[in-house]
Amino acid sequence: MIKRMHVAVNCSDLHKSLDFYRAFFGAEPTKVKDNYAKFELESPALHFSLNVRPFEKNGVLNHLGFQVDNTEVVLQMGERLRQSGLLLTDEMNTTCCYAVQDKVWVYDPDGNAWEIFYTKEDSEFESAGEPLDASLCCAPPSAPVKATIEFMPFKKK
Repeated sequence: MIKRMHVAVNCSDLHKSLDFYRAFFGAEPTKVKDNYAKFELESPALHFSLNVRPFEKNGVLNHLGFQVDNTEVVLQMGERLRQSGLLLTDEMNTTCCYAVQDKVWVYDPDGNAWEIFYTKEDSEFESAGEPLDASLCCAPPSAPVKATIEFMPFKKK
């Protein structure tokens, strides 16, 4: 019988990654070494480790995520993540992977995308965009950046 899923990701800065994942999981790691950390979560059943290793940022991993029971849980988790200082992207009532979903996205310090999502219903369409544009489906939006407001005069065309 499977006890829990295991995911291991490489990271460039263990301290930044630990700060992010403490806030993201809402839990403390069960083990921390100079170049390694581990979270053993019960809900969801996940064994998650961070490994300080050099890596290429353009790998085969698309994104990671957790499916939850309803939209209210998506909103609650999104609010908890915002209160933890994480910057989120909301996608409510979106069509993706032949399903209508409510979701939020967040990125760890190394650019790994995580989604928290609820599947509301099946869809006959892969995505809400152009039918042949697979980049619109099951792909995280571009990484959010913190915005600063500056006065910029309008240019006349």
